[in-house]
Amino acid sequence: MESTQRRDELALGLLGANYADLTPVQRSVVDLMAAETPTGLAPALADGRTAWDRLADRMAKVGGSWTFLGGFALVMFGWIAVNLLLARWAFDPFPFIFLNLVLSTLAAVQAPVILMSQNRQAARDRQAAEHDYRVNLRAELEIMRLHDRLRLSEGQLQRIEAALAVSPPAPRTP
Repeated sequence: MESTQRRDELALGLLGANYADLTPVQRSVVDLMAAETPTGLAPALADGRTAWDRLADRMAKVGGSWTFLGGFALVMFGWIAVNLLLARWAFDPFPFIFLNLVLSTLAAVQAPVILMSQNRQAARDRQAAEHDYRVNLRAELEIMRLHDRLRLSEGQLQRIEAALAVSPPAPRTP
């Protein structure tokens, strides 16, 4: 019962709302404050990835690099040069239809793989942002709580100083 009462007091005092009216994230922060436990570590960034997910992430990493672009440009220019210079024995003559098929196939495979990788990255970013929000909210609420305690201590100190100023000093005994 004491824990429930403490949660209600924290919610009302710091957020100005009943505990039941808080969002799930706010409730979890108030629960952590009531239990006086740490917020915890950030979620792991690579948890639960399958072998296919890791392959897609590696393909996206390679496909989005300058090394890939440079190597791909060299292969394309080499393909065109070989087929133009050796026109009589060219395996893909001038309109380069086979090259066009290769490029279309690469784009058709690479685009969904990169999108899958980006979706996983976006999900990891959302988890990290939610964790950051929890930590920041808790820090802000703890600062507010400390500020209230400091204000209370200042009031008590002023009352003590006022009481000392009114009372006469005690006589000294030899």
